[in-house]
Amino acid sequence: MSVLDVRGLTRSFGAVRALAGVDLTIADGEVLAVLGPSGCGKTTLLRTIAGFMPGDAGEVILGDRPVLVEGRSKVATRHRNVGYVPQEGALFPHLDVAANITFGLDRAERRKADIGELLELLGLDPTLARRSPHELSGGQQQRVAVARALARKPSLLLLDEPFSSLDASLREATGRAVVRAVRATGAAALLVTHDQNEALSLADVVAVMSAGRVVQVGAPLEVYARPATPFVASFVGSGSVLPATITGGVAVSVIGSFPVSGQADGDVGLFVRPEQVRLDEAGEVEATVAGFDFYGHDACLHLSVGDHEVLCRVRGDRVPGEGQRVRISVDGAATVFERAT
Repeated sequence: MSVLDVRGLTRSFGAVRALAGVDLTIADGEVLAVLGPSGCGKTTLLRTIAGFMPGDAGEVILGDRPVLVEGRSKVATRHRNVGYVPQEGALFPHLDVAANITFGLDRAERRKADIGELLELLGLDPTLARRSPHELSGGQQQRVAVARALARKPSLLLLDEPFSSLDASLREATGRAVVRAVRATGAAALLVTHDQNEALSLADVVAVMSAGRVVQVGAPLEVYARPATPFVASFVGSGSVLPATITGGVAVSVIGSFPVSGQADGDVGLFVRPEQVRLDEAGEVEATVAGFDFYGHDACLHLSVGDHEVLCRVRGDRVPGEGQRVRISVDGAATVFERAT
């Protein structure tokens, strides 16, 4: 059963079309990440689902209940059974952790709320319940904000870039804790993010948005390994798009030849990920190291092959020097787009 169905949702602000016919479904218990650059419509989509703003057209159905029909809100936010966690958490500074978590619950619900269990579910010590927000780290504050949203037992949790203000290591740990808690409660979640690593590592399904539209939906591996468009290919991870020509079911490029199916003869764009490109003494293609980006555990080489740049990922302790001549080969299949970019 689906927890959320969004059908043909549109929303404009003056001449700017923030949502241009969005269709999206989240299954029961699923974590779906909406991934895209700033200004693509992610937050507008989230806020419309939450009921903070109307649409211009389209439907939003929560469970079996239409909450927005023909762009008009039919159910108030407080009656939609959704939890919402904003980017900064927005804890009340004058309330302690326990009071923050139970804020918005009625008296009977407060008595039943197991604050310690919620805190433990999010990897927090139950003794933090009497602390004030300013006594917590940024990651702890965000986990408390999630606990507050989960305290109402929502069927759907909406997360609006909740980890973006945290440093890298804290962001990763907090994200994992939140997803574990969501799964433990049986809720579904919609995570809005511009961070590709966050989307790929935390979500069951990734929906990529561009200019108000969902351009691809699929499992993280599917979206990464088989991008539907050049935009998805370049936004979700990195890679090289090279001109190629298909003749008789084979795409020929400067990095080699690749069998393809279902493609007519002609000029296309060939896309390969950096990890597919290997330094190989027996490789048939010669390249020059034009530079590299060093990350410690690995590095991304910028290789010149003729007039084209090819990215190649290597271990951090195996980085050849700039200007060095190397030979390369390519593992796996390449993605073909209809025309070169």
